[in-house]
Amino acid sequence: MGPHSDHLPRFHLAVPVDDLEAAGRFFGEVIGCERCRSSDTWIDWNLRGHQFVTHLTATRPATVNNPVDGHDVPVPHFGLILEVDEFHALANRLRAAGATFVIEPYLRFQGQPGEQWTMFLLDPAGNAMEFKSFADDSQVFAV
Repeated sequence: MGPHSDHLPRFHLAVPVDDLEAAGRFFGEVIGCERCRSSDTWIDWNLRGHQFVTHLTATRPATVNNPVDGHDVPVPHFGLILEVDEFHALANRLRAAGATFVIEPYLRFQGQPGEQWTMFLLDPAGNAMEFKSFADDSQVFAV
């Protein structure tokens, strides 16, 4: 399993962006990712120990919506599961930065298995992101 066999595997995700400078401000300053390697056409980010890459491109895949809890959830999307206080602090930073919410922060599945705070937003290139926080972290995979 390699040198990190005692840790959970890290994921790698690359997304298209149409403006690396705007991606740099958003992911570096607003989301708070550490900027790592880069070139004129891509930037590697440390997204809480995961390798996240923004690639400069002229096109991006289409998104669709899927109904969840009375909202139209954009697909594809990605994000992080945060602690409740981190979730609300990020929501406040996003509001202050003028982020475009697709679904404003709210409590989903209240009183049910998987109760969670969630919010969906778009990065400057229009990539959909979801950040969430579970009332009980053991419920992340609850049925």
